[in-house]
Amino acid sequence: MNIRRFLLPAVLLILGLAVAVPPASTAALPAAVDGQPLPTLAPMLERATPAVVNIATESRVALRRNPLLDDPFFRHFFNVPDQPRERKAQSVGSGVVVDARRGYVITNHHVVDGADTIMVTLRDGRQLKAKVIGSDSESDVAVIQIPSNNLTALPLADTDGLRVGDFVVAIGNPFGLGQTVTSGIVSALGRTGLGIQGYEDFIQTDASINPGNSGGALVNLRGELVGINTAIIAPGGGNVGIGFAIPANMVSRLMNQIVAHGAVRRGQLGVSVQDLTPDLAKAFNIPANQGAVIAQVSPRSTAARAGLKEGDVVLSVNDRPVRDGGGLRNAIGLLEVGASVKLEVLRDGKPLTLEAKVGEYVPAKAEGDAINSRLAGASFEEVGPNAPGGGRIQGVLVSRVESGSPAAQAGLRKNDVIVGVNHQRIAGTAELQQLAAGGDALLINLVRGREELLLVLR
Repeated sequence: MNIRRFLLPAVLLILGLAVAVPPASTAALPAAVDGQPLPTLAPMLERATPAVVNIATESRVALRRNPLLDDPFFRHFFNVPDQPRERKAQSVGSGVVVDARRGYVITNHHVVDGADTIMVTLRDGRQLKAKVIGSDSESDVAVIQIPSNNLTALPLADTDGLRVGDFVVAIGNPFGLGQTVTSGIVSALGRTGLGIQGYEDFIQTDASINPGNSGGALVNLRGELVGINTAIIAPGGGNVGIGFAIPANMVSRLMNQIVAHGAVRRGQLGVSVQDLTPDLAKAFNIPANQGAVIAQVSPRSTAARAGLKEGDVVLSVNDRPVRDGGGLRNAIGLLEVGASVKLEVLRDGKPLTLEAKVGEYVPAKAEGDAINSRLAGASFEEVGPNAPGGGRIQGVLVSRVESGSPAAQAGLRKNDVIVGVNHQRIAGTAELQQLAAGGDALLINLVRGREELLLVLR
């Protein structure tokens, strides 16, 4: 029995009966109880909802078809009629006006990625064409711009003060229904390691978030923006009360870079890190139970100049606690190149404060034909903070593969990350050059998206 199909008519029947009953003055809700007005979110929402917009995008998608259909002789001989080579794809999402004077709207990268046209619908029904100012796939944040005529913007909250249990309201355009409001609480803070984006520091909420809510607002009871709704965990395809939003402080820093540069310029300290586990804390004889352990310091890096050493445990960045290696990578990756950073460190169990500058990432590069003839046609560079996945995987990035080259025929693709050669792990281009040189067959371990593959190059 389909319970939902069975219940729907009953619900409609009950609602119909309720409507049919003549209204009685004694049945109306009172305006106040014991002299106190009934609680309502309506005044706050009347101020906030005009700043939340619906976004509709349209893009052209190439159709996959048999190559013979592109052969003029084949089409003429078999009298094959002309067929479309692409189709139009449409999608819906949400956005938030954060700067009314300049017409800036924050949304998710995946809402506008690849869109040919972007149409924004305001709460008052106006439809405005938008252009993309810039976008960052690794944090899933995009800034678009609409004509700045009589707009309402949401103020941004300081999310460093957000607490688990704070009431929040999600505003968006689920399933393209139009503006919808749901409420809940902050369920957790600082969610990372979900594999949704390269840089993660999510607010988790049980406010109902569904497809189409992406890019919409998560606001507090003062009507301030605390987050941009981004993703949900939905094993059955629907909302189960686990939604994630990008914190407003993180959004603000990313937006400033996108507006200034058209993209996010991520820097680095020049270190490799790992989580501080209980075993490592015991081995280092330190009292800390969270932090990031410096596993390696690159020579001549900003970290080396600041005095960071292998075995140091970073506890905070600019007075913000660092929970693990991912937390340190996020904290540095969200700072602009050249920014000063204060690091609270434990070294041999003793506290230490170091000052460093975020350096610009310049990856070491190598060409495949200079390493091994089987790799000809491919270019390689060290995985860094600007690489797909934000540098979460240690290895060598395949930055280019020429069509029809030996590397392409061997199965290499752009954005593959080579993590091992001939049963040995690699961390950089120097190790790739050393292990892949020679005339013998190559056994390459690589990561492609979320898959791990093994290639044999003979």
